[in-house]
Amino acid sequence: MSPSINYHREGEGPPLVLLHGIGQHWQAWEQVIPRLAGEFDVIACDSPGFGRSSALPSSIEPTVAAYVDAFEWFFAELGLERPHVAGNSMGGGIALELARGRSISSLTAFCQLSLGGLARAPAPARGALEALAPSRAGRMVLFWQLCAHPTRVAPEEAESALRDALDAPAFADALRAFHGYRFTAPDQLRSTPVTIAWGRRDLLLPCRLQAPRARALLPWATHVTLDTGHLPAYDDPALVAEVIRARARAATPAGAQRL
Repeated sequence: MSPSINYHREGEGPPLVLLHGIGQHWQAWEQVIPRLAGEFDVIACDSPGFGRSSALPSSIEPTVAAYVDAFEWFFAELGLERPHVAGNSMGGGIALELARGRSISSLTAFCQLSLGGLARAPAPARGALEALAPSRAGRMVLFWQLCAHPTRVAPEEAESALRDALDAPAFADALRAFHGYRFTAPDQLRSTPVTIAWGRRDLLLPCRLQAPRARALLPWATHVTLDTGHLPAYDDPALVAEVIRARARAATPAGAQRL
């Protein structure tokens, strides 16, 4: 039984699926979507067990492979034939494995080759954390490790993202499973156009360590360095949209592009 995946769909053109990181929801892409919807059929998803999507069945561990299976079913249910996919962090890891199975037309992955992040906050701290979200100073405290510009996170998104992260049933198990994920066998992706992007100000997965590793594993891919943190869609949504657009455009046959 496949999980019910919640998604936001907007725009016209070749299909483009957006996948978020651990603890996030589809709204992490909210400032990126309007910049792409004029050219693509954008489908921003809540991964199983996050946002408003149901969790994977209790008998299935939330590993990369399990999420890949869930999204392959989701593509089939929506009739998406090899969509373009962009993913951040955990979403980038899922997208890499979707590309291995030739389920997608192109891949743009942001800050994705290994995982780190927030631990679930203990219940007594929840109220204090939620109280921080509306203020600029509070968002600095909440997002300093994730964003180069924490105050660019809108107050309503900060509150919503924090609430959904704390409530996500898959958070702890997915974090544990993805800590063990390592990308291997890169040659299997040679037939898929790939862009790998790193935030030079990423404190969780430092660019100076991760970007050389990515270049060594995928030397034929396009490699981009952004002046952002671990969540570039919050820091610079226009730049993130342009990176995604450039990769998807290059991989889309001219006749299929919306002019």
